[in-house]
Amino acid sequence: MRNPLRRRSAPNGLPGVSGTARLDRRTKDLTKRLRSGDIAIVDHLDIDRVSAEALVACGPVAVVNVQQSVSGRYPNLGPQILLEAGIRLLDAADSDLFAMIKEGDTLRIDGNVIYRDGGGASEEIATGLEHTLHSIEELMEVAKGGLSSQIEAFAANTMEYLRKERDLLLDGVGVPDVDTSFSGRHVLVVVRGYHYREDLAMLRSYIREYRPLLVGVDGGADALMDAGLRPDVIVGDMDSVSDRALHSGAELIVHAYRDGRAPGLERLERLGLKGVVFPATGTSEDVAMLLADDKGASLIVAVGTHDTLVEFLDKGRAGMASTFLTRLRVGGKLIDAKGVSRLYRSRIPAWSLVLLVVAGVLAVLAALTSTPTGEAYLEVMRSWWDRFVFWLQGLI
Repeated sequence: MRNPLRRRSAPNGLPGVSGTARLDRRTKDLTKRLRSGDIAIVDHLDIDRVSAEALVACGPVAVVNVQQSVSGRYPNLGPQILLEAGIRLLDAADSDLFAMIKEGDTLRIDGNVIYRDGGGASEEIATGLEHTLHSIEELMEVAKGGLSSQIEAFAANTMEYLRKERDLLLDGVGVPDVDTSFSGRHVLVVVRGYHYREDLAMLRSYIREYRPLLVGVDGGADALMDAGLRPDVIVGDMDSVSDRALHSGAELIVHAYRDGRAPGLERLERLGLKGVVFPATGTSEDVAMLLADDKGASLIVAVGTHDTLVEFLDKGRAGMASTFLTRLRVGGKLIDAKGVSRLYRSRIPAWSLVLLVVAGVLAVLAALTSTPTGEAYLEVMRSWWDRFVFWLQGLI
């Protein structure tokens, strides 16, 4: 269902939609400030699915992208998700909106034109390309032809990553010592990716029964806490995890660059927290899996991680090879929980269960009234009831 705020007209009878400007070159940082009815200004080449779903959850009336929302490299799903949610999407790739617009400006979008309103005046500041579902479908068809070149790039990146991280992948060289014991335990690795909320909900019985170690990858730590769970370990560059999660008592593993630089460690130090540095070239979710595998986990269950070609491309070519090779390295220990919420849902409606219980009670009563043994039980129950009533009368 579309949010009516996303369809609202501009004030003062002016055409188009109006909202407060929110700007950030990192979409995941923007969503922390974005509110319903705002206009989001992003710098995001090929808007991916996860970013689009995060934007939709914030409820902006429009998204203006200073990059191409669909470049043709591969069929990314983000633009279609935005449009289907009733959010206007405008590419203004030729405009330096980050220099022209300030956070908090009142903007209005009418067709492919962006206006700044204020003080009774309306100023045209840029034009762009307004997308529709039809135009996005056409661009997606063209983008499917770009997959072949992306697969070639994937193969090249795989060989480059294997050359750089051969010792880590094959022999575990460089995996740091940690206080948390993984040996012989199930490990649940949570990434704030595709369908992570639904899959976490479906895994509640598994979590209660097996009590796996809970590893949150950056924002995955907040996903665990939102589900009422406390992470045991948090792995990542610490840029998209909340202070609340960092102070939860989890052991903190800072994903650092291969040369040892760890910007995330600076944040921990400002918060008075300590972290273990893990230098590696791949993604943080790869680091979490390699850590669990090297420390002796018996099973690794992944939630919200990337495992298809389009998802690798959404993540960026630099991260594709590491994810592919890490999954080969972990091998049979890895179980991907992605889509478990769509694989199975109970087909028994609640009213059917109520009717079943009522039918069972009626069957018991019928048995009690139609058999000698049942009549004897009823006589005993009537005797107990009479005694109870007599006792109550004595109290009164």
